[in-house]
Amino acid sequence: MTAGIPRLSHDDNNNMSSHKLNLILCGTGTVGGTLLCQMASQQQYLLNDRRLDLRVVGVVDIFNILLNRDGIDLTGFTIDGFRQTFSQAPKSSLTAIHDGVLSMKQELVQASIEGDGTVFVDCTASYDIAELYQDFLSAGISVVCANKVAAAGDHDAFRKLKKTAVEQDVKYKYETNVGAGLPVIRTIDHLVTSGDRITGIEAVLSGTLNYIFDTISKDVTFSQAVKKATVERFAEPDPRIDLSGVDVLRKLVILARESGYNVSQEDVESHLFVPGEYFEGTVEDFWHRLPQLDEHFEKLRQEVERDQHRLKFVAKMDARDGKPKCSISLEKVDVHSPFYSLEGSNNIVILHTERYNPHPMMIRGYGAGAEVTAAGVFGDILDIANV
Repeated sequence: MTAGIPRLSHDDNNNMSSHKLNLILCGTGTVGGTLLCQMASQQQYLLNDRRLDLRVVGVVDIFNILLNRDGIDLTGFTIDGFRQTFSQAPKSSLTAIHDGVLSMKQELVQASIEGDGTVFVDCTASYDIAELYQDFLSAGISVVCANKVAAAGDHDAFRKLKKTAVEQDVKYKYETNVGAGLPVIRTIDHLVTSGDRITGIEAVLSGTLNYIFDTISKDVTFSQAVKKATVERFAEPDPRIDLSGVDVLRKLVILARESGYNVSQEDVESHLFVPGEYFEGTVEDFWHRLPQLDEHFEKLRQEVERDQHRLKFVAKMDARDGKPKCSISLEKVDVHSPFYSLEGSNNIVILHTERYNPHPMMIRGYGAGAEVTAAGVFGDILDIANV
């Protein structure tokens, strides 16, 4: 047992029989840290009212690795206090994470304390971590991830992950890959599984970009809006990730795949609004050059305002003929568009299906932010626990 992090005992909980779910969290950044706080605040409630003993048996990242078969005590948890303790844990590596997670699974089984399963929870955006999923699923470890890399990557590898999860009777869940905590992926899954066919998708999938274009005004330039989104943590530390449209492209690929179509990133027609040369060089180079675009976006803003339109970065899939056509682009939308009134970091997904025709299904709400993303990951964990 790690010094300073004793295990909370539930033995005196009225001798109530409870389910056990063992979690290994990867990533202690904004989302991972928020998830730990949420689990700490709900742990006793889940035990008392839902009979779920949610045990954090490991926390890992690229710097440190902390594994404890008896569990980490979340009583009185604060993320700053935990990070200080975690920084003193043994040094980590990709191999240490891979081998440590597999070894922990075996320890739990051998000690007869695995309960209802072991879950690897990925709150990173790492390609290397995503490549570990296959081995974890093959070993009977469920995977929950906010990381989009696997679901939007190589199609055959993604299908293999889903197939392995079914064969091993474990779960591979990634609801927060699109729409943070919004129930988008599970809704599409329910529609398709029940025999409906998705014929089209229209969506605003970047809370960051929606926030930026909602913030631009006669008093706030484009570059200032991007900086504001970064400071308030709607954008990535390197905002080029958001401005490149790659995040939206990945999300559209995931939605198309969930809808039953074989779509890869190369199949999406991209119409970007920032010239390619702005994505070259360092982040510092980008910030230095970004104000050069302010004049262009001010003219565009004036034009849009004059026509009583608004700017939205829209993702679309049209599969009415059975062959999906996917695109992402910055569009001017009028007051009749369901996107027009979308403000701040909200997302909206419109699903056209054979059953929802001519009136489509709409899912709308916060699509960015640590709290709702962590809550979405938490929801996937609770789905695995079936509570």
